[in-house]
Amino acid sequence: MARYETRSWPADPSAPGGRAERRAFRYRVFFPDPIAKLQPALPSGVAAAVSVSERAVDALNRDPPRLASLEVLARRLLRAESVASSRIEGLVLSQRRLARAEAEAPDARDETARSVLGNVAAMEHAVALGAAAKPLRLHDLLEIHRHLMLATNTPEIAGRIRDRQNWIGGNAFNPGRADFVPPAPERVKALMEDLVAFMNRTDLPPVVQAAIAHAQFETIHPFADGNGRVGRALIHVMLRRRGLAPRYVPPVSLVLAADAKAYIGGLTAFREDRPADWILSFAEAIERASAKASDLALRLAELQERWRERAGRPRRHSSAEALIVELPAHPIVTVATAQKFLDRSKQAVNEAIATLAEKGILHAITLAKRNRAWEARDLFDLINDFEHDLAIPTDDDEPSRPSPRRKTTSKT
Repeated sequence: MARYETRSWPADPSAPGGRAERRAFRYRVFFPDPIAKLQPALPSGVAAAVSVSERAVDALNRDPPRLASLEVLARRLLRAESVASSRIEGLVLSQRRLARAEAEAPDARDETARSVLGNVAAMEHAVALGAAAKPLRLHDLLEIHRHLMLATNTPEIAGRIRDRQNWIGGNAFNPGRADFVPPAPERVKALMEDLVAFMNRTDLPPVVQAAIAHAQFETIHPFADGNGRVGRALIHVMLRRRGLAPRYVPPVSLVLAADAKAYIGGLTAFREDRPADWILSFAEAIERASAKASDLALRLAELQERWRERAGRPRRHSSAEALIVELPAHPIVTVATAQKFLDRSKQAVNEAIATLAEKGILHAITLAKRNRAWEARDLFDLINDFEHDLAIPTDDDEPSRPSPRRKTTSKT
């Protein structure tokens, strides 16, 4: 049975703060139940919500969007998810700044940009992992963390299970004032192996399995840093692995980020042996993210049609048309990057960029080190509106967490 254990924290005369921070004290560590053989019993209302959410994910993956390239939507959704998942951890980066960072040389990126791009890499690895047919191993989860942390200021912890106690909330020096203290380090590996065994099962509804896997991972908190981002990447692993989301995983982090209190409350309910409460909240987030992702696909297709009209209806196989197809996936381009993803000559790419710039579809900017580039401002306006809509968890007039403002793409 899940339980707390009381442990002692030694006195530390060098600890900052007052005398109370330096004294020895006792604190409680949480040890969750193993879940490898868990059979959750769901009330009928929760089971119905799970079914609705799975139909929404299936619809997103089965109803072909009117986009000329499936990769466009997949790439856009993954970046929306990565930005939102990072925002939950206090790493705030706009979609425009992320696109600029991707187009810049690695040594020109700031710390936040490197961290969010690490989250993109982790998400991409999670998607590939979910598509693989082989059984999951603990090493696979460690690899997600390695991709996340390699470009940060602490690459030495990348892919490594923590070897000391961590905690959530309170201060950075000791767990005396913590909101939650995860399992002690000597128990983490066994709990992670149990989690992997649970993730390899195929007898649970995919959304239920993803909800439980995420909550258990966050409870274990196996890494020194990056737990939230890896835990949300596991949602992508599960939904793709179970075949529910073979093309698009909805950006559920955008919904979870919108109401941090409800998100934390759901994880707390799971730890307090009320998994149905968390599963209901998670299923509703999945359903909303799926519906909004489907809407985004239509809005992207409509934007591309407006671009084609403004560009004078380029020929089907022209470089200008090829660039319009790919712009939602690559909203900031240089000649070199466009050559790479279009697989066309420098002259053809230059002519395509010139055509779209003349029609006001692309706008010239300068990246770090004076590299010339072009951006699709209409795309950033659309994505900002998409994120703003998802940042509002209810019918309230204002979002409960900061969200992108509309029509701000003229600023860095």
